[in-house]
Amino acid sequence: MFDKFKRNTSKRIKPVAAKTYASAGNAAVIGDDVQRMPFSKKVLIFVICLFILAFFFIVLNVIKSIYDEPEDKERSFNALAVMAAPARLEDVQLVVEVQGESTPSIEINLVPQVSGKIVYVSPNFIEGGIIKKGETLLRIEDSDYRVAVIRAQSQVAQAEQVLAREIAEGEIARQDWEDLGTGEASPLTLRVPQRQQAEAALQAANGELEGANLQLQRTYVRAPFDGRVRSKNSDIGQFVSPGFTLGRIFSTDIVQVRLPLSDSDLSRLDLPLAYVASSRKDAPQVTLSTTVAGQYQEWAGQIMRTDSTYDRQSRALFAIVEVADPYGKGASKNGVPLAPGLFVNAAIQGRSLEGTFVIPRDGLRPDNEIYVVDEKGKAEIRTADVIDTYPDRAILRGGVSEGELVVLSPMERSRVSNPLKVLDYYDPTIVLVEPEKPAWLLAQEAKKEAEKNGKGKDDKKELELKGKDKDMVAAMFAKEYTQVKEEMTDAENDAFRKMSPQQRSGFLKKRIGLKIKEGGGRRGQNGESGMTNQGGAAESQGE
Repeated sequence: MFDKFKRNTSKRIKPVAAKTYASAGNAAVIGDDVQRMPFSKKVLIFVICLFILAFFFIVLNVIKSIYDEPEDKERSFNALAVMAAPARLEDVQLVVEVQGESTPSIEINLVPQVSGKIVYVSPNFIEGGIIKKGETLLRIEDSDYRVAVIRAQSQVAQAEQVLAREIAEGEIARQDWEDLGTGEASPLTLRVPQRQQAEAALQAANGELEGANLQLQRTYVRAPFDGRVRSKNSDIGQFVSPGFTLGRIFSTDIVQVRLPLSDSDLSRLDLPLAYVASSRKDAPQVTLSTTVAGQYQEWAGQIMRTDSTYDRQSRALFAIVEVADPYGKGASKNGVPLAPGLFVNAAIQGRSLEGTFVIPRDGLRPDNEIYVVDEKGKAEIRTADVIDTYPDRAILRGGVSEGELVVLSPMERSRVSNPLKVLDYYDPTIVLVEPEKPAWLLAQEAKKEAEKNGKGKDDKKELELKGKDKDMVAAMFAKEYTQVKEEMTDAENDAFRKMSPQQRSGFLKKRIGLKIKEGGGRRGQNGESGMTNQGGAAESQGE
């Protein structure tokens, strides 16, 4: 029986032992695998573990932030500060500003009427030279033309001789007919045709003489007007023929400027399309200006006429402005002449308007919009009825009232809804409009003031009831302590609350010491020291 049990037990134990041995073997194998694992794989496992821990940490913080109550922060109120100027009601005269180029009223090519060699050139006939009317600029060799004059004179003498002979023969024929003939003599008998032929020949000879003299005079090339020489194309010794360009000259009596006027410009001027001025006094006045040699110059001119047609390319009507004697009386105040070729700015006086609104040019925004601010700092966008604009101002017919503030500072359209703090455009130190505080800011300030008042009361109560240093001082200097306590402001109470016990004691000693000095004369009447008085006060306080 026992042997049978031993055999059964041994059968059961052997498999368990074998299994145990197998488990131990597997553990050994796993340990060897771990030791044989690469280092990079170990680092990767470690990093994954850290990432999981960080992920759970972030999730916990997010959950905490969701359930935490938000911190109640004070909101700040900062109004946008802008420059503004009031709209003015004025009577204005419109001014049209355009540009043009000054040109001489007369400019021609100087050409000879006869051919020949140039034998004389005036010293004034040079580029930029000043010439006078009738001055001889060039002279062509005149020998051939003098010979032609002598030949013509001889022909005239011959014609006069023939005419004299025909007159004498006609007189003889008339006398013979009176002595021998009867009736009325025919013109041929009296030699009338021969006489007429002789007279015609004499006239032709005289014409030839005049032509020869004229050709002789034309050997002198003279200036047809007062002016200046723009260019010179010939010189002494050069052979020229009729039509050859000797040079180019222009007059200096009048300089004109052609100004292009658009339809909008014409609407601001009292100027008809087919305009011709009757005199310079009645013509519209124009101020011409430009910079010459770094200095600003002005000239006075008048619109004398307009072109008969519009320009096809620019679709503008040109007005011609004239400046008389630009090198003399018509020069600028500094004596600078209006030379041809200058580009000038022209300011033309236009129509006069009454009851218009004038604002600085910066106040007019795209699409003719303006930003108007009321006395509470609220802005409004309006569309203005613009009459004209200039670099420094804008003239409006409507859209704003007199005295209303127009914003001049650059500002986005989206900021119009915000309250604005308005500063004077001409003196930024002056505040024209202080915006109203919003309701949330008033509530915030009221809450802050209430908290401040409550904190001051608590501080005073703390000053009275708490602290051994306060009790000791109150017991020794009851009266002075009470006076100091009553005279302390809220700000001093706040500062006192933040002090350390040593700082509080020093502060109270200093303030109470001042009070004792103020009342020291009264206390010393009985010859007692301040310490004795302080002791008596302490005793009375103790009682």
